[in-house]
Amino acid sequence: MDNFWSIIWIVIWSFVFVAYLFVLFFIITDLFRDRELSGWWKALWILFLIFAPYLTALVYIIARGRGMSERQSAAAKEARSETDAYIKQVAGASSGGGKSPAEHIADAKTLLDSGTIDQAEFDKLKAKALA
Repeated sequence: MDNFWSIIWIVIWSFVFVAYLFVLFFIITDLFRDRELSGWWKALWILFLIFAPYLTALVYIIARGRGMSERQSAAAKEARSETDAYIKQVAGASSGGGKSPAEHIADAKTLLDSGTIDQAEFDKLKAKALA
């Protein structure tokens, strides 16, 4: 029975340690994400995290918690807008460069007038642009 409780305590303390590591990495990420905090303050926070880790993590979350959430939200919005811009760029390139059907037809007409394509190919391109 004593061995069972030893295992339970190991599991509990392992959970607490892993949770602390998550908080520690989140704090360090937030420190480097903050553009308003000077390098000296960042270094000071990291030194305190090394020498008094639990107390410093608690003080950091209390003192800078609101800013942490705002910076996290801003980073998520920026990532989402960059992803959306990339998707629009790729989707536009795969659908003919984002041109309107009229522009596709005008390009095809230019090719027809220059003799590069014949009337049948022009009709196919026109039908594809209007589809």
